[in-house]
Amino acid sequence: MDSPTFLRFQLGAQIKRIREEANVTAEQAAEIIEVSPSTMRRIEQGRVGIKGPALNALLDRYGVTDPELRETLLTMARSGKQRGWWAKYGDLPPTYRQYIGLESAAHEVQNFETLVVPGLLQTEDYARAMTSEDAFQPTPEAIERRVAVRMERQKLIKDGTLRLVAVMDEAVLHRQIGGPQVMHAQLTAMLDAAKLWNVTLQVIPFREGAYASMLSSFHILTFTDGPGVVYIEGLTGDLYAEGEDVRRCTVVFNALRASALSASDSAAMIKRIRDTVHQD
Repeated sequence: MDSPTFLRFQLGAQIKRIREEANVTAEQAAEIIEVSPSTMRRIEQGRVGIKGPALNALLDRYGVTDPELRETLLTMARSGKQRGWWAKYGDLPPTYRQYIGLESAAHEVQNFETLVVPGLLQTEDYARAMTSEDAFQPTPEAIERRVAVRMERQKLIKDGTLRLVAVMDEAVLHRQIGGPQVMHAQLTAMLDAAKLWNVTLQVIPFREGAYASMLSSFHILTFTDGPGVVYIEGLTGDLYAEGEDVRRCTVVFNALRASALSASDSAAMIKRIRDTVHQD
């Protein structure tokens, strides 16, 4: 079942494409439905939904007469207003909610990390240690909500509905987030995950030297019934990219995999490092 976030994302992309084909600017579109240009951009980015009357007004201006296309878009708009499973966890950051929604609908996630364990593989203690160091000092309750959401997300891996291909720098394995005991358990959890049919883990060793995209972590999400999306988390805001950017990032990700150890050699490295972590 498609997540409401993914439906909004698809709908926004469709609205933008149709608008551009009709040679209507985003500012003109905003005037039609009496919203600000920034709100119009958020609609086209899938960050907020759009009501039926406003969507009909846009489609009229864009010259969309195909009744089947109009009904499809209106159905997407209605479904996109539903609440996702993550809503029960309260006030999560909007950009995080959007990512969770997209991830919930994805068929595969290709994730490259330079410093931390991919979220879909983090243990509770590792995730808690990470979240506790947030510069904005979340409350203990907010920390536990974030950890609970991360554990809920991992059900996608455990039930086999999502394939994960994760590439990480060797630094991820050495950075003792949460201390030796937490890190020992985290590395063990990664070894267990690597045995799953739908998880592939590869490590880029220090000896590799410089490699593609070594300064930027990113996610590529692919879907069975929609275009792929690239997600890049940043200090001043998160970036979602489509189209040609997905192709470019896929080329980079393939280069990263070529620079990395094989899955079996990566597991051997994780085990060696795990066995050197003293828990006392």
